[in-house]
Amino acid sequence: MPPTALADRPNAEAQNPVQFTDSKLIYFSSVSENTKRFVDKLEMDVARIPVFATEPQLISTAPYVLLIPTYGGEHGKRSILPQIMKFLQVEQNRENLRGVIGAGNTNFGAYYCIAAKRIAQKCNVPVLYKFELMGTSDDVLKVKEGLETFWTPASQNRQQR
Repeated sequence: MPPTALADRPNAEAQNPVQFTDSKLIYFSSVSENTKRFVDKLEMDVARIPVFATEPQLISTAPYVLLIPTYGGEHGKRSILPQIMKFLQVEQNRENLRGVIGAGNTNFGAYYCIAAKRIAQKCNVPVLYKFELMGTSDDVLKVKEGLETFWTPASQNRQQR
């Protein structure tokens, strides 16, 4: 890479467009879109963490729950993709995070949904739910109902009982 390209790189990154969202569910899905298929079944207002660096960076403007898959790797290494790490490097995105939902493969054994567990621990939020691969219809129902309950203020929960 020519020296001028290296010198211009920080300026180019600083000029990348930004997309703001107030969605209560933010997710990541790779180009395979397995996680997206699950999220689509929730029928909720959602925002997707960009797959490609050329896409606008996503910034959360309100509290949200993060839904992410876990990827393979020896002993859980590289279980959190760079796109998710980049998203969480933005202070505002970390501050608005309220919980994590993980998708994974039970073939990973002890590392099943490790990405969700690691992010929850690092950001001091709960793992709200875990499901395998693309989830079942029961998983969709539990996540949808769980998120509705999660976002209902405690006073409303008490009044409904």
